[in-house]
Amino acid sequence: MAILKIARMGHPVLIKPALPVQDPTAPEIRRLVADMAETMEDAQGLGLAAPQVHVGLRLFVWRGGAGNILALINPELEAVGEETEEAWEGCLSIPGLRGCVPRAARIRFRGFDIDGKRVEGEAAGLAARVMQHEADHLDGVLYPMRMPDLALLGFTEELSRAATQARDAATQGDAR
Repeated sequence: MAILKIARMGHPVLIKPALPVQDPTAPEIRRLVADMAETMEDAQGLGLAAPQVHVGLRLFVWRGGAGNILALINPELEAVGEETEEAWEGCLSIPGLRGCVPRAARIRFRGFDIDGKRVEGEAAGLAARVMQHEADHLDGVLYPMRMPDLALLGFTEELSRAATQARDAATQGDAR
């Protein structure tokens, strides 16, 4: 296995739609998935799409329940219902920044695993958010492109400092 170089915002591979994987069971796909899992772990990410490691194919890995890493090849996602949630996201291809992004609260997904078996299910919460974020990479979409309010985009340390100051001010207000 190997740690792969992560493409950063501005690299053309991140804004091009990825191509379908022809054979999910091919040894090179299995190797790519293993390398992506190791790269994601090394970078302390929650998910990683193939275009982020300079490979224009429709697959991503993400950290599933119990900490195990799962792969979804040629994924198809669709919203279940109309409910959306806004939450803060970061991205290994956009280091140091975070933004508040609306996403479907619940999704249905299908695709293939590395054994070529059909995988399908539903996800909500963080899993649904991560899967949508990674699937966007396969379509050449970065999370800031989904943000309706760019005032909610900032450097991680500045956002953390502002949150701490707001919490401290609220605590001082409660003490009075």
